[in-house]
Amino acid sequence: MTFDRSIKIAPSILSADFANFGQEIRAIEDQGCDWVHVDVMDGHFVPNLTFGPPAVAAFRPHVKTVMDVHLMIAPVDQYIDAYAAAGADYISAHLEATTHPHRTLQAIRSAGVKSGLALNPGTGLGDIEYLLDMIDMFVVMTVNPGFGGQKFIHSQIDKVKKLRSLIGDRPIHIEIDGGITTETAPLMAAAGADVLVAGSAVFTGGSVDKPEVYGKNIRAIRDAASAAQ
Repeated sequence: MTFDRSIKIAPSILSADFANFGQEIRAIEDQGCDWVHVDVMDGHFVPNLTFGPPAVAAFRPHVKTVMDVHLMIAPVDQYIDAYAAAGADYISAHLEATTHPHRTLQAIRSAGVKSGLALNPGTGLGDIEYLLDMIDMFVVMTVNPGFGGQKFIHSQIDKVKKLRSLIGDRPIHIEIDGGITTETAPLMAAAGADVLVAGSAVFTGGSVDKPEVYGKNIRAIRDAASAAQ
């Protein structure tokens, strides 16, 4: 995967029709999404329960772009190999979910997958500088993890600006997860983000029978963000 900082839209299939994941994934890709975002929750680190490795492996044949797997689980290290084997292109673990984040990032890369480090809204940047050369992507949570459809937390804009400055010229993506709409996307793009996770903002109003709505929603978010970049 060639690195670039152009805006990438990563619909979260947590907002898709659970009875039709394969068709939904094909529909959003056909309508122009860049990545497919898979939110993995364990009912422990976050108060919801979603996709295990077998489900992610079932999604993989339908994903022709990039499968971006966000692990909202604790402990995390013991599951990295399973999600890598399931076909993840990126695996992101939470800083708050691991005692030894350097070891966790090392394990992700050793599994042949791009490494991501996710940060909750209440987590600062003080402990991440020594990890920069182990990271391919930061995931900045702009809602509290665990549920879709929450309101965007505006205090995270300054965090993204500071993070972008810390990254400098390193080839590290900044992904935003939570509350992305045509109103918030340009705020995050202007702050330095380049990957935007959107759930309800992409899937609302559309279906596998009306995929053009997905395309319209994806283009609207991309255009709003790109204009602010």
